[in-house]
Amino acid sequence: MKKTKEPGGNISLKTKKNEDPAIMQWLNAQSNLMDSIRYLIENEIRQNGVRNLQAFVPAERAFGASSQPLSNTGVPVESAAAFYQEAAAGIEEPETQASEPPVEDDIDDEDIESWT
Repeated sequence: MKKTKEPGGNISLKTKKNEDPAIMQWLNAQSNLMDSIRYLIENEIRQNGVRNLQAFVPAERAFGASSQPLSNTGVPVESAAAFYQEAAAGIEEPETQASEPPVEDDIDDEDIESWT
């Protein structure tokens, strides 16, 4: 039976020997890998709730087939940038309102050490 993860527990990650170079580049660009992965998980939960992602993604993906990076909508970055430029040209910017300061994440230093 699969062991349930508990808060504060360790998880381990291992890259494939033939990992896509873009994935390795992304991994190596992170100053805090676990916080970056947490951010990706948070976005997945916001968009789709908690689910077993393995039931929805194909085991084999042609990630390296496209040389264009994808935006957060899955659209190639260049296409998304063109869309946003067109949209910005036709839409006036709304007046900005004072926003609340961002809420600091409640993270213990001990947790950060265990993430690296």
